[in-house]
Amino acid sequence: MKNILRLTLNGRLREDLVPDNMLLLDYLREAVGLTGTKQGCDGGECGACTVLVDDRPRLACSTLAHQVAGKKVETVESLSTHGTLSKLQAAFHEKLGTQCGFCTPGMLMASEALLRKNPDPSREEIKTALAGNLCRCTGYVKIIESVETAAAARLCEEGAK
Repeated sequence: MKNILRLTLNGRLREDLVPDNMLLLDYLREAVGLTGTKQGCDGGECGACTVLVDDRPRLACSTLAHQVAGKKVETVESLSTHGTLSKLQAAFHEKLGTQCGFCTPGMLMASEALLRKNPDPSREEIKTALAGNLCRCTGYVKIIESVETAAAARLCEEGAK
C-alpha cells in the first residue's frame, strides 16, 4: 500500500507517494535521488546512513520513510550552500578526515548534530557523538581533529559577528 509522505527535506517541503514499507534510506536514494546518504551495513551498525531528523541523528536504514512524516529531514547534501563547503565539510577536507569517503556523510551528519547542540565539544564528547559511526580506513584521529577544527572555526565566526 502507498500513502502520501509530507516532510521538509533539506529545507524544502515535499510530498511523495511512498510505499508504507519503504525505508527512509531507499526513499532518499531512490525516490528523491539524494545519494549522499550511504547504505553500509543494512543493520544499523555502521552509521553510514546517518541523517538528521529534527536536528537529531537517525539511521535511515532502520527508519521507515513514513516515520518522518511532518518532520524536518536533513541529508549531507544540505550542508553546503550554493556549492560552497560548510565549515564542517571544509575541516574534513583540510584535516584529512575523509579517507575513502564512504562513511563520511554519516560522520558529517553525526558531527553536525553534535555541533548544533554543543558548539565547543571536548574530545570525549566528539568520540561519544561519533560512537555509532564506523570507519574502516582510519583510526578516527583525523576525523576527531576535523570536528575540533570545525568547532573552532564556527566559534571564531560567531565571535566575529
